[in-house]
Parts: sequence; structure tokens; C-alpha cells
Amino acid sequence: MARNIQSLERAAAMLRLLGGGERRLGLSDIASSLGLAKGTAHGILRTLQQEGFVEQDDASGRYQLGAELLRLGTTYLDVHELRARALVWTDDLARSSGESVYLGVLHQQGVLIVHHVFRPDDSRQVLEIGAMQPLHSTALGKVLSAYDPVAHSEALESERKQFTDRTVCEAADFENLLDVIRARGYAADVEETWDGVASVAAPIHDRRRMPVGAVGITGAVERLRPDGELRPELIAAVRDCARAVSRDLGAGRF
Repeated sequence: MARNIQSLERAAAMLRLLGGGERRLGLSDIASSLGLAKGTAHGILRTLQQEGFVEQDDASGRYQLGAELLRLGTTYLDVHELRARALVWTDDLARSSGESVYLGVLHQQGVLIVHHVFRPDDSRQVLEIGAMQPLHSTALGKVLSAYDPVAHSEALESERKQFTDRTVCEAADFENLLDVIRARGYAADVEETWDGVASVAAPIHDRRRMPVGAVGITGAVERLRPDGELRPELIAAVRDCARAVSRDLGAGRF
């Protein structure tokens, strides 16, 4: 009978540990939980980090699962139901809006894109599943920050980079913006992250009425905001999509 490779067993145990408990764990916690010397645990973590399977928070030094796990397939996403429940609705949103559709979830101090539907035309596009977006400037990120307390804390504690002259960076101004988002039920990003690009996003809730993600459309400013205002039918379509996915997750009516 072939012998198991000890280092792989330890790496697998480490991933299971990070995936099953606290959001982040320190080196000492990981080593003691697995009965490993700190040096051994650190070596495995460093290798997993280099491969993208583990990420380390710069401020605390703690570790958590990395985005590369999502790039290996859709199994992890479907476990959380969100992507599976959203597939049909996001396809419909792309067709009705004529724009790219993104589904995002909170990950570390940003938004992880877990599903991307191409704009329904013949233009050349790049699949962005696994990409990260900032919390404070994108429509997806601002929606999560407005409705998810953890995302809210992450956005306030992280550096809010000035991407364009429209980016809201000051904490007080950002808080006021989140109040507006909660009042109207959606977020917008009009050239706050990328010049010439606008986005609209709305929150998705689960059966506990907890925010579990956000869905939005992204496109050229001249298409989403041709007369200086975001097209109301696009806002309505995004909100309808978010409500539909939320209902499929058991949230009921919003």
C-alpha cells in the first residue's frame, strides 16, 4: 500500500482548519491546533501563500483561505449556494441590460468576483472570476459595506485609495454615502474606480435576511449615464435581480 505524503496531509489539514473556524488564524493557533512546530507550520503556510491558496493579512499577520481555491472550480462556490442560485438571474440581467454582470462576495478587505457574465455583444472581453475589487469605490463594494457589518469595518479600517478625482476616501464622507445607499437600496460607481466606467449594484440576502453578496452591472459611462443620470431602468433591473436571487436563497420579499 502506498504511503501518504506527510507534507500534503499537513497542508490539507491546514486548509480545512482555515476553512472551518475563525475568519483568520495566527501562526501559533494553526501550529498548536495541528500539533506542528511553528517552523514547520510557517513553511507550509508560506508555500500555500505563494500558490494563492492562503492569504496573510498585512496588519494582523493572521492567515485565511485564498482566492486561488475559487479559481480551481465551481464546487466551493456552489456549496454556498449563491453562485448556483444566481446563474439564471444574472444571465437574464446581462441580456436585458446589455452590460456585463458581476456577482461579488466579501473577501479579506475587498470584493471577490465569484461569477461574471459577459456583455452580450461581440466585443473582446476577459473573464474576471477570482478578481478582487475595492470595497470603498466600486458599486459592489459599497453595497456590501452598507449592508454587511464585517464589510463595513473592513472598508473603514483599510486604506481607501484615491483611484480618480471622484473617489470618496474620507471616513465621514464614506459613512454618509453608505447612509444614502441604505436609503435607496442600491449603490453606484460613476468613474470612482476607473475613468469612463460606471456600475450599479444591489445587495443579496439569505434566508436569515443576512447580506451574503452583491450583484451589479458595469459598462461605459455613456451607456449607463447618457444624460448625466443613471438610467432608472438599469437600476430597477439590478435591484430586481438581487431580489430574485435573495428569494431563491430563502429571504422572502424585500
